Amino acid sequence: MEFRTKIDIPKFGFGISHNDKCLFIGSCFAENIGNKLATTKIPTSVNPTGILYNPISIRESILNSLSGKKYTADDVFLSGGTWNCFDFHSRFSNVDKDTCIESINSATETLKCQLETVSVMFVTFGTAYIYELAETGKIVCNCHKQPEKIFNRRLLKVDEIVEAWSECIEKLMSANPKLRIVFTVSPIRHWRDGAHQNQISKSTLHLAINELNAKFGNTSYFPAYEIVMDELRDYRFYAADMVHPSETAVLYIWERFAETFFTEQTYAAIARISKIIAAANHRPTNPKSDAYKAFCNHNLAEIERIKEDFGEIDFSEEEEKFGRFA
Repeated sequence: MEFRTKIDIPKFGFGISHNDKCLFIGSCFAENIGNKLATTKIPTSVNPTGILYNPISIRESILNSLSGKKYTADDVFLSGGTWNCFDFHSRFSNVDKDTCIESINSATETLKCQLETVSVMFVTFGTAYIYELAETGKIVCNCHKQPEKIFNRRLLKVDEIVEAWSECIEKLMSANPKLRIVFTVSPIRHWRDGAHQNQISKSTLHLAINELNAKFGNTSYFPAYEIVMDELRDYRFYAADMVHPSETAVLYIWERFAETFFTEQTYAAIARISKIIAAANHRPTNPKSDAYKAFCNHNLAEIERIKEDFGEIDFSEEEEKFGRFA
């Protein structure tokens, strides 16, 4: 007997190997899976311009990067002794104005380079609700704890998201014709919106993604939201706040992600890479012993064999650790 429903994930027609470069962009859920992929040493970048929640802010970050936008003093504001930018997450805020602007421009340049070279971009929409500056109508990525009265809050329309992202996808394909885009909807519940409003928001995102996938041949959808809602469907898979998925839930989604995108060769590479990482993290009783020197040399040789078998993989950290005692 089956006591739960299991989401059927269709074949994507492509896999991910260590020869691919991946980019995760969007809500904090993108960071959960993106950071786990990075541990496999598959070249992975996670939110280089910070966490972004709504589809329009994600799109603006991409287009501003592709166009080579340079942020200036006119784009930042001082609040509570900290310089902030409405286009960027608070991780870029700084007490020094020049440092704030420099970090923003550096991140924008980094994202531009990645958008032009990555193989797969995973885009996670978190909410369809946006905040607009009442004075200008500008959609902000982050309110930076500014007074509620200076914003107008509204729900994006499906057509609005589709139109905005159609332009974005076309420009992405012009910059990187081989790029594949995988959309996801974050399973994190925006409880402050209210239970019904959260469902309206998530439904809006699903409908928009469905239309985009019907329109473009290089986009697809990974059902992270459905895995949490239908496969796990229990509060034991949520963190203490009852809103964010627990580490167990994230690990399960990661397993489903891996079985969807990893080839047999990728699994084989990860198994050998994991042993190298574990060996590098091993704390020897006597690091000056002949036995530990042989251990380090063995692992350095295995690193070279892995590179021969699977391509150039970044083992710089491990090579530095082993090299000290080899």
